[in-house]
Amino acid sequence: MRVLLVGAGGVGTAITRIAARRPFFEHMAVADYDAARAEAAVAALGERGDRFGAVRLDASDPAAVRAALAEHRCDVLLNATDPRFVMPLFEAALAHGAHYLDMAMSLSRPHPSRPYEECGVKLGDAQFDRAADWEAAGLLALVGMGVEPGLSDVFARYASDELFDEIEEIGIRDGADLTVEGHDFAPSFSIWTTIEECLNPPVVYEEGRGWFTTAPFSEPEVFDFPEGIGPVECVNVEHEEVLLVPRWLKARRVTFKYGLGDEFIGVLRTLNKLGLDRTDPVSVKSGAGDAQVSPRDVVAACLPDPAGLGERMHGRTCAGTWVKGSKDGKPREVYLYHVVDNQWSMREYGSQAVVWQTAINPVAALELVAGGAWGGTGVLGPEAMPPRPFLDLLTEYGSPWGMREQ
Repeated sequence: MRVLLVGAGGVGTAITRIAARRPFFEHMAVADYDAARAEAAVAALGERGDRFGAVRLDASDPAAVRAALAEHRCDVLLNATDPRFVMPLFEAALAHGAHYLDMAMSLSRPHPSRPYEECGVKLGDAQFDRAADWEAAGLLALVGMGVEPGLSDVFARYASDELFDEIEEIGIRDGADLTVEGHDFAPSFSIWTTIEECLNPPVVYEEGRGWFTTAPFSEPEVFDFPEGIGPVECVNVEHEEVLLVPRWLKARRVTFKYGLGDEFIGVLRTLNKLGLDRTDPVSVKSGAGDAQVSPRDVVAACLPDPAGLGERMHGRTCAGTWVKGSKDGKPREVYLYHVVDNQWSMREYGSQAVVWQTAINPVAALELVAGGAWGGTGVLGPEAMPPRPFLDLLTEYGSPWGMREQ
């Protein structure tokens, strides 16, 4: 397997550090718009970097992406960029004849007149609209294969296959007790993506009703997270799992709730009020004349890079899937989860916990595809794959998962 990894930010760099310890691929070309960032990711691997090379690449240019796939003889494109670049990379991989894997799906657009009641364009719609073309080409596009979505969806499939006869609700619940020294406000993941998913109308799925939306930060609940994290208030947030799970699994209700905290929610609401969450460019006067800039890009530029926060971060992050239903005629409720301690991930890999937890999952998925345990054609989510090989491999990677009966 020869891989073109597009994106050498926090997650992309963590992917190289995890993949460097695994023998399943022949070569990984690490590409980024900032050539120095790609080169730094490869250089940091030291003696383990002999199967890696750095490439400068504009992810928004499908022709350049196809040329890079051809030059480096890659049969898989792994997308580690933010969701703006999903479709050009997705289309370039198909045009070249390469398999494709991402961790976030094509962007949504709210309903024009009823944004907090009805879905407009849903996350992933643009990709699933092309499923027949991928199938006809005999290629696999494995979408939403990070941690959330990704591992959370694998947990859902495992619960459906082995733990339940009937499922009332599948609810993804994400929480952490992470703190960052020296910063009053420092998101541990891409603020661009965080604004997108937190301020868009959250999607909920219900059997018989289908997908519908609610107001941002709706239906707050306190969820008790394992391994010492404890109770965290979680709210509805737009996320890919709600759009993926019902395509393959039967459940009466599917939700995603994120533990954000009052301060984080307050900052996001303020950004929205001021129009600083917008992505369309505005004209700003500068010493070099008028410049066209996106307010959201300015916000991101003003905040610390999440990839560089690891030394100042403390605590743990938890991703997991809560499932309620019945087994053998008896009620059952479980929480399947994966916890990463920041001190451990920094010590072992030099990557902070949130980006490392995201990065391990696409690497494991690629290894399963390379070995033939996972496969198929078309546009598929993690729910379409057998869960046991993945969960076993996660443990082999030294990062075991857990299950708690509720």
